[in-house]
Amino acid sequence: MHFNPYGGAAAELAAALVNASPGTSARDLERLLHAQGYQPVGTLTDDQAAGLMAWARRLEEVFTRPERRVGLVNALLVDSASRPYISTHDDRPPHLHFAPERAPTPERVRAFTAAGLAHAVCQDPDRLGRCAREGCGVVFVDTSRNGRRRYCDTRCANRVHVREHRRRGLSG
Repeated sequence: MHFNPYGGAAAELAAALVNASPGTSARDLERLLHAQGYQPVGTLTDDQAAGLMAWARRLEEVFTRPERRVGLVNALLVDSASRPYISTHDDRPPHLHFAPERAPTPERVRAFTAAGLAHAVCQDPDRLGRCAREGCGVVFVDTSRNGRRRYCDTRCANRVHVREHRRRGLSG
């Protein structure tokens, strides 16, 4: 599956924010944004970090409530989006922005993730999911070729398969 490059990166950033621990510090959020390739990243205050973590809880519902996905994303767009425009900052090729480049980082991240999830939902809403392993709450954007991903990573999938194998062996 090839997501729109803007929507894919933004949807994956949304998943990374959701998967961050609720009390993630401002510095750790800055590192997370850098690791996800988000730019430019400004310095976050503790209040801004707390606001982004509250935003992450709203993003989480998009991954976990498929029956409400469109309405949830529309609400995120209302609360975050400004006028889209094309930017070429930092010698990057033309790309879309939904908040001014000089806006505070949290404002830009909210607009970026809301728009990215909107792109993902419009392309294939079933590509947003939560790990099917009991006890794992990790969310993901399924970029696999066949779109049938059920687990956050191979480790979770292996744990489930080993448990199922052992259960069949004990009952057989």
